Amino acid sequence: MIKVLVTGASGFLGPHLVLALRAAGYDVIEARRESGDIADPATWKQFPKVNAVVHLAGKSFVPESWQVPDVFVRTNLGGAVQAMEYCRTHGAHLVYPSSYMYGDAVVQPSAESSPLVARNPYALSKKLAEETGAFYAERFGLAITILRPFNIYGPGQSEAFLVPTILNQLTAGKAIRVQDLEPRRDYVYVVDVAEAMVKALSAPRGLRVFNIGSGTSHSVGELINCIQEVWGTRLPVSSDGVRRKDEIMDTVADITQAEQQLGWKPRFTLRQGMEALRAAV
Repeated sequence: MIKVLVTGASGFLGPHLVLALRAAGYDVIEARRESGDIADPATWKQFPKVNAVVHLAGKSFVPESWQVPDVFVRTNLGGAVQAMEYCRTHGAHLVYPSSYMYGDAVVQPSAESSPLVARNPYALSKKLAEETGAFYAERFGLAITILRPFNIYGPGQSEAFLVPTILNQLTAGKAIRVQDLEPRRDYVYVVDVAEAMVKALSAPRGLRVFNIGSGTSHSVGELINCIQEVWGTRLPVSSDGVRRKDEIMDTVADITQAEQQLGWKPRFTLRQGMEALRAAV
């Protein structure tokens, strides 16, 4: 049986991925927060030899990255390098979930060949990790599949993120207030992302990069409307008119490569994802 180490197994994506991997017949080893500092080489020495690693562990909340950029770079880049070293030592395949990396893309949808732009410290940490992965693939022969998920949502997500923030206000039953109704994002349901990661384990060896998204975008206002339709509410909606520093106004994933090379495409529309989320909470 193929053994897969999942770091960050106790985070948002981790439980969904572990379930999907076990359903697909993989032997899963879970590295959780209590396993230690993922950027410390000593942490990796406790893990047994496996065939593949899906490296989820890291920090991901963009507003926080502006407060402690050093922590984000240390954790995300340092952890990725240790994952690469582990895979280099054991001849394992690394699946590395990166992020949206295209800044204010001139062409939408964004393909994997689009220029990479770091507009915040979080994106910088991911960009540096991707560049290091490309170096390891070229110079050390590392088998690495990089996934670039766009805006993930689903059960278990931190309340600091947009969808849980909206749902908390909806549950309170008074009104929904956000900073900005205009930014558009490509929202992808967490179960679809987990399935993409399972598919990535079968990607051809070498360096491969795939966008993971829905292929369409929705504004924050449209997202709120969808949520209210699914939850059956009609709460008043307002905006503070506050735009985040270096806000990106639209993101859309070109998922052609994932469809053609991984045989993956999302099963959930935004409406279907919200219906699944409502059933799960």
